[in-house]
Amino acid sequence: MAITYNNLYMDIRQLFRDSGIDAATLEARELVCYASGKTREQLSRDARLYVPQLIEERTRQLVARHLAGEPVAYLIGEWEFYGLPLDINESVLIPRADTEVLAAQAIDYVKTLTGARILDLCAGSGCVGLAVAKYAPGCHVVLGEIDEGALRICRQNVRRNGLTTQVMPYQVDALARPPVNLGEFDCIVCNPPYIPDGDIAGLDVSVREYEPLLALRGGADGLDFYRAVCDKWRQSLRTGGRLYFEVGVGQADAVLRIMRAVGFGDIQIVADTGGIPRVVFGTLLDSVY
Repeated sequence: MAITYNNLYMDIRQLFRDSGIDAATLEARELVCYASGKTREQLSRDARLYVPQLIEERTRQLVARHLAGEPVAYLIGEWEFYGLPLDINESVLIPRADTEVLAAQAIDYVKTLTGARILDLCAGSGCVGLAVAKYAPGCHVVLGEIDEGALRICRQNVRRNGLTTQVMPYQVDALARPPVNLGEFDCIVCNPPYIPDGDIAGLDVSVREYEPLLALRGGADGLDFYRAVCDKWRQSLRTGGRLYFEVGVGQADAVLRIMRAVGFGDIQIVADTGGIPRVVFGTLLDSVY
């Protein structure tokens, strides 16, 4: 039986809602758009048109894969973060709304500087660093990432967002000391792996089976990267510069103590929209601590 685009979208949205998917409206729309090759505007324009059978079948195949756990961002190969369109694949974590808090905090700070150099460490898709570059014009950003697959996505996203003059991807290991030729930064932002290794098995299947474990595993207590970055990378931060971390649930106080122990002061904790402490940042008081 023929079905209109609007009815197909509404059927899928209801199916997702019944399955407990929080972002049912967004995800239903994105899958119908992707399967039909339409933009959001075109989907709205063509809402009353009938869907060709092949497109309906393709859409329902994507829906079945999503209900089995495969994230929409990986199915369609892209996602939006802080207003920026990003290429996404299984080499990188899917950008989440919680991480926009990290980007917003860093952007507000970088806007107060002139010609600042920013390092996005553990960059993944490059979402945070690209948002900083886009909304704090005049700064220069290095996307630091160890995984070559993630670096390819970074390069694609730099080009896609027209930021090649401001942003440079660079292969680095956040657990090792920084290369000397990387230079000094006014600000470091970092959304590191922070899931305790023992918690990986209990993650939702959409995360555990699809997102890269390299970007999730934070060591026995989830804090390995915070210790390493504070200990090793503060030498790449100018005295008076700021370090911004995203943190997992229940980790903010521990990260604050790690930062304080190696010479950071004026440390603040910022909650996300759900009231969960999500960002910890501080100022480097002594670069040779």
